Amino acid sequence: MDYRTLFSDRRWRNSLINKMKAYIKALSYYLPDTVLTNAKLVEEFPEWTVEKIANKVGIKERHISGKNETAVDMAVKAAERLFEENDISKDSIDFILFCTQSPDYFLPTSACLIQDRLQLPTKIGALDYNLGCSGYVYGLSLCKGLILGGIAQNVLLITSETYTKHIHPRDKGNRTIFGDAASATLVSAEGKIEIGNFSLGTDGKGAENLIIKTGASRNPTKENDLNYDENGNPISSDFLYMNGVEIFNFTLDTVPLLINETLFKNSLHKENIDLFVFHQANQYIIDFLRKKLKIEKDKFYIYLEKVGNTVSSTIPIALYEAGKEGRLCGNICLAGFGVGYSWGGVILKCNFEKTL
Repeated sequence: MDYRTLFSDRRWRNSLINKMKAYIKALSYYLPDTVLTNAKLVEEFPEWTVEKIANKVGIKERHISGKNETAVDMAVKAAERLFEENDISKDSIDFILFCTQSPDYFLPTSACLIQDRLQLPTKIGALDYNLGCSGYVYGLSLCKGLILGGIAQNVLLITSETYTKHIHPRDKGNRTIFGDAASATLVSAEGKIEIGNFSLGTDGKGAENLIIKTGASRNPTKENDLNYDENGNPISSDFLYMNGVEIFNFTLDTVPLLINETLFKNSLHKENIDLFVFHQANQYIIDFLRKKLKIEKDKFYIYLEKVGNTVSSTIPIALYEAGKEGRLCGNICLAGFGVGYSWGGVILKCNFEKTL
């Protein structure tokens, strides 16, 4: 073997990889037809008012998936909308990444079902990954890895959640916050929104603070252990449980460090960022974060009022709406954080001043 040739080939390949980049090329999203307004919630919880809910969480309405509508159903609709709005050929897709915590089945993999429903080529790769509010940022990191590794050229990244199916009907706190939605993003080896460097983190010690305890392998049968706390809020192993105080404390401790590390890894300072797009948890939390980080209001994008907290879809929905307003330009800092605990940040570098 001629080792000089081998090393030369390796240097050429490494040089090529260093020149390769990944881009967000197109975005779209889908919302279910059913709308739950604050007025409807007040009918169920008359101790609250429309204004109190809006002022507390910054949400006026949220969309609820239909009784028989699943995360895969919504994913397919988001992807079809992406293809239609952006004139994307299905034959160009060579990988599907699907982020959900609400799969249709334990098996098969939901991404395989999506491939079939969309009639995409059978030569493509497809897999699911289970993450919540940081899921979109993690998805972008996986897409970038697939592209820079030469495995794919056009990755279809889909997020879809039906959290509202896991919330107890009397859980007014979580019902005011969460909505259902799906997003679809085309991540490509070419485009104008370059995906920069990532900062990612995990701390499984916080798992108990945002959890559905039954239904999977650890606790396969329902506990039927419904109780109420001192404020009359339902607590049950069979429904979504969120310890709001602990989640708030985790967010305040983690996100400022995440932003600093994300900026550092991209050789940027806070002043270099044109727009911050955080996971849209609720108005109170993200406002608190903005003030703690001393970010100007006009550089901090919020899109909550009409959709609520859609978990892994909040960031792509916000990006889509920011694009419609012509605000996707310069450096954009994304930050996702939540269930797990899990968190992730990345910088997008936009080379244009127009909508997606």
